This record gives sequence, C-alpha cells and structure tokens, in this order.
Amino acid sequence: MSLLARLSDYLAQGGWVMVPLIGVTFALWYALGYRLLRLRLGKRQTVHARLERLRERAEGRGTLDAAVVDALRLAAARGPGLGLRLEAWLAGVRGELSRGATLARTIVVIAPLLGLLGTVNGMIELFDSLGSGTVYSQGGGIAQGIAEALFTTQLGLAVAIPGFFVSRMLERREEQLLSELEQAKGLLGGSA
Repeated sequence: MSLLARLSDYLAQGGWVMVPLIGVTFALWYALGYRLLRLRLGKRQTVHARLERLRERAEGRGTLDAAVVDALRLAAARGPGLGLRLEAWLAGVRGELSRGATLARTIVVIAPLLGLLGTVNGMIELFDSLGSGTVYSQGGGIAQGIAEALFTTQLGLAVAIPGFFVSRMLERREEQLLSELEQAKGLLGGSA
C-alpha cells in the first residue's frame, strides 16, 4: 500500500473532523514559518557593537539588523522629539515581530479541541452501532467509532504539542529581539 493510500485511509477513518484539523495544521506551520523568518537574529554580538558595525555599513542581515538600521536613520535626524520618534519606531517593530503569534497560539489551543470533537463524534457512532442490535453491524460500527475517536484525538495532539514548543521558542526569540531593540533605543538617545 502506498503512502498516499495509507494517508487517505487514515483521514477517512478519522471522519469529517480530520478536514479542519488538516487545515489548522497547515495554518499553524505557515504562521510559525513566517515568524521564524521574521525573527532571524543576524550576527550575534552586543547591542553596542551592533550599533557601531551598522553605523559604518548601514546594512545588515536579519530582522534585528534591519530594525537597528532604521533606528540609526531616525537618530541621525536628531532634533526635538527623537525619543518619541524612536518610541514610535519600536512600537512598529514590536507589531511586525508579533505578527502570526496570535494565530499560532489560537491554533495550538483549538487543535486538541477539534480532536476532542472527533472523539465525541466517534463515541456517538459507537453508541449508535451498539443501539442497532445486530452483531454484524456492531463490529463495523464499533471499530469505526473507536477509530474515529482515536485518530482525531491523535492528530489534534500531534498538531498542538510540537506547535506549542515551536511557538514558545519563537516567543522567546521575539522577547530577546525586543530587549536588544530597547537597549539600542536607549543608546541612540531614545530613553524617556
């Protein structure tokens, strides 16, 4: 049996709940992939060293370098309101860095609930089969109900657990970036 045929059989045994579970799986990994690309750190170094390096070259690699280059351009203008301009810059960067985080967190919560919904549907099918009274139909109905209950639960957890860990890793990376950007803002004269 080919891999595609086995996958199709697996999805069919899980019932209709498998379709939204597959959909949220793709949405979750799209959001996490987007965040991973946005949260690239670039070269690892202290904030002060990064500022000096980027002052000389005005280009860098990664989200942090790009954000610091923008801050350097703002700071070069000096004048009144520099702190407010840098604060507005940081708020914009903060919004850009968090894009996709809410979607990922929501899916990590929803996936096991969809699995639970499949479990309930499978149990309903199982009890319907038991209620019909015929031994032949009971065997198929019982097996199908149990399969649906287990497969949807399994997929819901298989989506949520790794998604949770990857999402948390990216949240820590976002916090690290924001901390370094706060330091850069302070060094550029943006502290209140």
